[in-house]
Amino acid sequence: MPPEDDKLAQYDLPEILKKIRAQTPARLLAGRSGAAYRTNTQLELRAAHAAARDAVRAELDLITNLGQDFVQKWNLFEVGSRAASKDEYLLRPDLGRHLNDDSRAEISMRCTTGHDLQIAIGDGLSVTAVARLVPELLPLLCEGAKTRGWSGGQVFVIRHCRVGILNEIGELLGPKVAVLLIGERPGLATAESLSAYMAFQPKAAHTDANRNLISNIHARGVNPEQAAERILNLAAAMMKTCNSGCQLREELPPVRNEITQ
Repeated sequence: MPPEDDKLAQYDLPEILKKIRAQTPARLLAGRSGAAYRTNTQLELRAAHAAARDAVRAELDLITNLGQDFVQKWNLFEVGSRAASKDEYLLRPDLGRHLNDDSRAEISMRCTTGHDLQIAIGDGLSVTAVARLVPELLPLLCEGAKTRGWSGGQVFVIRHCRVGILNEIGELLGPKVAVLLIGERPGLATAESLSAYMAFQPKAAHTDANRNLISNIHARGVNPEQAAERILNLAAAMMKTCNSGCQLREELPPVRNEITQ
């Protein structure tokens, strides 16, 4: 089917199918040509796969990815995990969960301890997500924390970072709540998704059971404004209950279902 006919076919869908497709970026009801996807769908999948590979393989560069003005405004500095290269990071997840010795010393020298909220930024598996979303999300978080009267620690960026490094941040800086903004593993729906992992007073022995997660932060998922509100509300709940992880449930507003019978 020619591209023009394919576009016109969208308008021939029943209303219920249009509503279903509007709820998700997944390629539902995309149609087919024989036993295969249509050409346009095939090309979209290949482009999405290429974007995902690029997001994973890209190396973080503060100035290129976040901008000179942003880096200077927030006085950002970069540290690294024990993974010395991107290949080692991908092959050895355990190394990405620990800071190297020089980085521990750098953080100890440049950061103060005992704050209410400590934010760190990790490249994770999508530098693209960090570049697109952190410049919008970080100011919202810091302003929101200030409005609530919380003290905030110096923000820093971690190269070749895994989620478990949150524990070392807690051990080094002793915040009430630590937040790690980190690029998610990209998929075919988007390569620009960010996650916020959070924990109350993270310790070396903590596991995923001690952490909370707000995921799918991107343009077609949880937008930065919503993400900031959820992160701050969850941090407030952690401070109030002195707990996090499976012991703490995030209170979400009711979801409005636009798909009707």
